[in-house]
Amino acid sequence: MSKLTVVIASLVLILSGSMVQAAEKEKKQKPIAQYWMNVETQNTSIPGMSSGGMGGLEGMIMGKMSGMGGARRGLYLQLVSPKATPPDPGATHDIPPGQKMGDTLPLLIPEKAKPVRDEETEEPTYEKPKLRMLMYWGCSETVRPGQPKVLDTEKMSMADFGRAMSARTGSRQYPPSPRSGWTYADWPNRTHHKEIPKDSSLQGEHFVHGNYTPDIKFNVGEQHDFMAPVEFTSVKGGIADSVSFQWKKIPTALGYFAMAMGQNETTGETIIWSSSEVQEPGYGLMNYLPPLSVAKFIKEKVVMGPDVTRCAVPKGIFKDSGGAALQFIGYGDELNIAWPPKPKDPRIPHEYIWAMKLRNKSTGMLPLGEDSGGEEQVSGDRDQKPDDQPAEPDKGGEAPEKKKGNLDKIRGIFGF
Repeated sequence: MSKLTVVIASLVLILSGSMVQAAEKEKKQKPIAQYWMNVETQNTSIPGMSSGGMGGLEGMIMGKMSGMGGARRGLYLQLVSPKATPPDPGATHDIPPGQKMGDTLPLLIPEKAKPVRDEETEEPTYEKPKLRMLMYWGCSETVRPGQPKVLDTEKMSMADFGRAMSARTGSRQYPPSPRSGWTYADWPNRTHHKEIPKDSSLQGEHFVHGNYTPDIKFNVGEQHDFMAPVEFTSVKGGIADSVSFQWKKIPTALGYFAMAMGQNETTGETIIWSSSEVQEPGYGLMNYLPPLSVAKFIKEKVVMGPDVTRCAVPKGIFKDSGGAALQFIGYGDELNIAWPPKPKDPRIPHEYIWAMKLRNKSTGMLPLGEDSGGEEQVSGDRDQKPDDQPAEPDKGGEAPEKKKGNLDKIRGIFGF
């Protein structure tokens, strides 16, 4: 055996031993507690109608679509700890004074759902769905060459249809969730829930503690506070025209995305449009996205950059739908902290005890209908009047019956 062969064999053994040691070290890594803050700002706008002037049917629909009409803030807290649930479990999140929601938000373990017993279990039957879909994309006043992309289940196999409908989703995220042998809790919950004030702020010191979780302390700054609401500053064009819309820049947004959906009332065809410059249905992008994914999609011309403030839906694509719904999202930054910090010297043993993530988004919804013709100034950031307070009389414009009809179409699109 040559010296070179011996040297190579020795190197292989050394590298193999190092890999085994690394693998064993990876196996021995202790599980850590995880805490997530899911932060959202929601807003809904109806062209030509401020949220302050709604009542009756309009107020009811706005309440269904955005929770209470106008801009509102959402917060969902999730904690999972590798410790088993103690006999009297308790955990809470102490919040800064500027949040204006008291001193602390109690985290509660959800009740286990009772299993539902089916008396008679029938074998499910599957039928190939009949669906025809027209897909458009791009901020443009006119339909671009090569569009629409037509998807028809009667002319395509379900595999081909599925591939054509595939959408970008960003890198997968796995929020805390109930798991065997661990303890999971969240807020809001069945006994503790509060409306978040419009002037609430997350900025300041936060402290999560309890008898089954390590102490989790962190600070939230301006970049990770509640995002400004989506505010459409103008909407121009009726449902048969190109609908151009502009929005107010959200200071902490990393990028924007919009999509709209409607249905041809005669043929039943589903019509989808997205603001992406390349073919993209968009339904996988209307949620939280990691900053790296946002940057990647901006580079690919799928997501609009943070300085973009206008877009347009191509003329006539929804003309036979009677109404369409445009969804809009501004992606926020993430705050990620793991404790204790990793030492600079790699020879020093290190194990994390907990990790936290705060993710953020700002979403808006804009119904597009026959009543959005002309140029309208849109604002959805005013207080809604109570339902029992009479709405201000119409000063010209559509008759109440026609306005009700358009809102009924919008309600049908959203399924309520």
